[in-house]
Amino acid sequence: MRLALILGTAAALAPPAPRLAKQPKRLKTRRILADDVILYAGDDELEGDAKVGSAGFRQLVGFRGAADTEDEPLWKIRIQLTKPGTWVPLIWGVACGAAASGNYRWPFISGTFSEGAEDFAKAATCMILSGPFLTGFCQTINDWYDKDLDAINEPYRPIPSGRITEEEVFQQVYFLLFGGLALAFGCDVWAGHNIIANPLNSVGLLACFGALVSYLYSAPPYKLKAEGWRGSFALGASYIALPWWCGQAMFGHVGEGAAGGELTPPVVVLTVLYSLAGLGIAIVNDFKSIEGDRELGLKSLPVAFGIDGAKYICAGLIDVTQIAVAAYLFAIGLQTYALVLGLLIAPQIWAQTQYLL
Repeated sequence: MRLALILGTAAALAPPAPRLAKQPKRLKTRRILADDVILYAGDDELEGDAKVGSAGFRQLVGFRGAADTEDEPLWKIRIQLTKPGTWVPLIWGVACGAAASGNYRWPFISGTFSEGAEDFAKAATCMILSGPFLTGFCQTINDWYDKDLDAINEPYRPIPSGRITEEEVFQQVYFLLFGGLALAFGCDVWAGHNIIANPLNSVGLLACFGALVSYLYSAPPYKLKAEGWRGSFALGASYIALPWWCGQAMFGHVGEGAAGGELTPPVVVLTVLYSLAGLGIAIVNDFKSIEGDRELGLKSLPVAFGIDGAKYICAGLIDVTQIAVAAYLFAIGLQTYALVLGLLIAPQIWAQTQYLL
């Protein structure tokens, strides 16, 4: 019950998808100066994150429409590769998983100051693991294997622009991967997990699984991102299910089952199914790459169904999944929760009609 409500509320509070430009614009992507006006691409291309902040800010957080600078220090280029703007959903997912466990203690509310401080430190550690380390690993390795695609869509990115070498890229890949795995298994020690007795609740093993999915998503010969539905679902599940599992595994009382808030097979199944909403979010990510995807023969959903078809699939998957959760809450007698969730979904649908459809 608590899980279903938090799942629905978390997705309903997600920001609306980027606005689609209606007027025709020129099709070729170009390198963009810091004070330039950003205008791209075809009949129904995204404006989206190119409208967020200054060109320098977009460059640092990994949004499209970044500044084209040749003299950036290496540390800043490394941050750009990790795309900090993509960490936010993972950090939110960890918070939702911790809340779903029912065991997170707030200072002076549900625990003492020291208990609250400890739980805050645990949650912050899981957020650093899910965001900077493992999402950073995923984004860095994805940029490396997408360098030909980025040379078409985003030539100002660090790798296609030649501002970072292959050796420096893989130094970062290995640091983020092995640093993240060490941090994840350290979380198991901190939480007192017995990995052999209960592998499902091992933050370390969950991190290994997430790293494997990241590699399969980005790298040949599998490169799931080129496979339309499978790639979008893998990305959506990574953004919803994996950080959720991390947060709940960290705070669940392992050995006490659902009553102890631990990660159980039913929770895993429900969060994976709810990742269908994440599939819709993943489609938004493919809009910005449609030009390069077409040229390189990648089968992203916007390429397969066109922008118009893909945007309705995107909105439909998000809304239908959340409405189904609301219906489930209503069916099991939680009408108040179902009503609250429905009220949260309504403005989301309105925003989709204004900014996406």
